[in-house]
Amino acid sequence: MSMMMVGELVLAAPAILLSLLLTLVVSHFLPLLLNPRAPRGSFGWPLVGETLRFLTPHASNSLGSFLEDRCSRYGRVFKSHLFCTPAIVSCDQELNHFILQNEERLFQCSYPRPIHGILGKSSMLVVLGEDHKRLRNLALALVTSTKLKPSYLGDIEKIAMDIVGSWHGKARNITFCEEARKFAFSVIVKQVLGLSPEEPVTAMILEDFLTFMKGLISFPLRIPGTPYAKAVQARERISSTVKGIIEERRKAGSCKKDDFLNVLLSTNELSDEEKVSFVLDSLLGGYETTSLMISMVVYFLGQSAADLDLVKREHQGIRSTKGKEESLTSEDYKKMEYTQHVINEALRCGNIVKFVHRKALKDVRYKGYLIPSGWKVLPVFSAVHLNPSLHGNAQQFQPSRWEGPSQGTSKKFTPFGGGPRLCPGSELAKVEAAFFLHHLVLSFRWIIDGDDVPMAHPYVEFPRGLPIEIEPICSES
Repeated sequence: MSMMMVGELVLAAPAILLSLLLTLVVSHFLPLLLNPRAPRGSFGWPLVGETLRFLTPHASNSLGSFLEDRCSRYGRVFKSHLFCTPAIVSCDQELNHFILQNEERLFQCSYPRPIHGILGKSSMLVVLGEDHKRLRNLALALVTSTKLKPSYLGDIEKIAMDIVGSWHGKARNITFCEEARKFAFSVIVKQVLGLSPEEPVTAMILEDFLTFMKGLISFPLRIPGTPYAKAVQARERISSTVKGIIEERRKAGSCKKDDFLNVLLSTNELSDEEKVSFVLDSLLGGYETTSLMISMVVYFLGQSAADLDLVKREHQGIRSTKGKEESLTSEDYKKMEYTQHVINEALRCGNIVKFVHRKALKDVRYKGYLIPSGWKVLPVFSAVHLNPSLHGNAQQFQPSRWEGPSQGTSKKFTPFGGGPRLCPGSELAKVEAAFFLHHLVLSFRWIIDGDDVPMAHPYVEFPRGLPIEIEPICSES
């Protein structure tokens, strides 16, 4: 290359950079000009938009400064620029309900591309249309078959008793989130793969699963050594392990276990890749959400002695009608009414799922708002859960607010989403939480050790893992 050509490139560089910058600015702000009837709002800076402010960590029982500021400025429905695309953010219960109920007609699931990379293209969380319907119908069938199993409740209770029982004679301080994860993982691995906690393969799956979870909530940079890259590798290892279990099960033939996998292998509707992905989805759904729910319940009850006493009295009443070693039944679960109120209120205050990702399939007009075709749409569940006009004293933990018929199934309460993508395993998670709580409140008292608050990143976690100080309760039976 001649010196003259190099000189020309150097001279042209500022013009090229300016052209690129102008293109970036125009492409960022052009949707504002083309859609003047969209809700009020702001787009922030080119490229990053307002994503960093939207994702700023905050206590999960609060809206966070970004949503508070935007709602006060623009109302409960506003436009923004999030996750590299124009977006409509809804903090309105009616619009949220409308979005969830019009899945695949007006709106479509639209998670960021890195999520696809880590969950896999066959994950129920990211597939669309008929593929999602097919997988969800199978999930509902599996949940139903699990509930009907004679061993279902017994397995949950045994694992709960083993976890809680292991605390006797040990240190008074425990990191509760670790214990809740141990419990939830043991239950879901038993239900899905028929594996008991003491089997070596269970420990191997758990180790890879923890790596997978860290990457799922990390910055999506696929460079060797990063949490995201490690998670992709961990998913491949889990997939390989599950494939091995499937092959062993097929070779065994008539030796069938009473679990999800057995039902899964009997269907011809899914490819092997879809079956493996389905197992991973089941592990993910049954592990993280359930363990967080139980941790939230323990956190809020640890701050409310009156509600803890009511829960304890309820479980003492149930236990008083049973023999010392007699197992809990589905009828006992139905009697855990105040426990259900506590679980619902912990979900409302804790907001395990802050929002979900959707995309408008066409221009949608709703109550004077225009939601432009192709824009991302984010229904924010936490904004509805913490709205004082819908929930009196919204910042207060008050389980009694759920007393009365159908309180837990209204538009103003969507802890597990809604519409065709409503979590199929939500009731199973509540059963696990209730049974675990039964043995916890009858065996131990606890106080929160220090000031650990659930934080939304937007995924929710306790920064210190919820350390609690426990004290055994002498048997009163």
